[in-house]
Amino acid sequence: MTGTAESPETPPLDTGRILVLFGLGVLAGVLGGLIGIGGSTIMLPVMYFSLGFPETIAIGTGLFVVIFTSFSGGYGHIVRKNADTRVAVRLALGGVAGVLLGSWLFTLLANETDLLGLILGVVFLVPAVNMIREGLFSRESAAPAGAGIGGSTLAFTGFGVGVGVLTGLTGLGGGFALVPGLIYLFGAPVYVTMGTSLAAILPMAIIGGGIKLAQGYVALGAAVILAMGSVIGAQTGAAVIRYIPPGVLKLLFGLYFAYASIRFIAEYLGIALP
Repeated sequence: MTGTAESPETPPLDTGRILVLFGLGVLAGVLGGLIGIGGSTIMLPVMYFSLGFPETIAIGTGLFVVIFTSFSGGYGHIVRKNADTRVAVRLALGGVAGVLLGSWLFTLLANETDLLGLILGVVFLVPAVNMIREGLFSRESAAPAGAGIGGSTLAFTGFGVGVGVLTGLTGLGGGFALVPGLIYLFGAPVYVTMGTSLAAILPMAIIGGGIKLAQGYVALGAAVILAMGSVIGAQTGAAVIRYIPPGVLKLLFGLYFAYASIRFIAEYLGIALP
């Protein structure tokens, strides 16, 4: 599944970009560890809109870095009992199959950057609306450490397939769909959701990121810098998550997802936004 599309050139890694990439990695890791995402939703828009990376390279590099973010953050959550590993395994089994399909779709659309941008905008919009609504109106209390998530194996595996397709297609780690899905579809406690999401993301990121690397859509220099920052940040996020109210977490990232969604859709429509 090695696509034939020619990889676009990436911007040079000057001192300024190196510092920004490292800081971006730390930020993505901290925020990813807090809300159970791999951090690609944080990295991708900045790499594309601010640092000048081509869209396909930003997608591939972001997903590759998620391997390291999800490993670091997932481990941090598991040792603190903020994860349901039984559910994570079932999600991952379906997710790996979905990533293979999504990566194949990505090769078909790699040269359709406008369409990819529109897809990303729509994908970001769904969790944005849900997270903002819950952040403003939900009054969920913290679940005890070690709490589990109810649901059938078939339901978790099927949900994992859908998330995997989006991961392979958009380069996002899958947490943007896993977190709201587990909360709204399965009634999962928000803190347990974060660790479960990161643990499930890891196998999907390994497969999807490996495919993107083989296809030539990973800027390795940038990926190494981002990964170093994200590993540090993910541990920090996992350590402090229980000190932050769930509603604050949801509102914060709902607003961020909304901004990213508007940026991608506006660009597709030819509207320039800051």
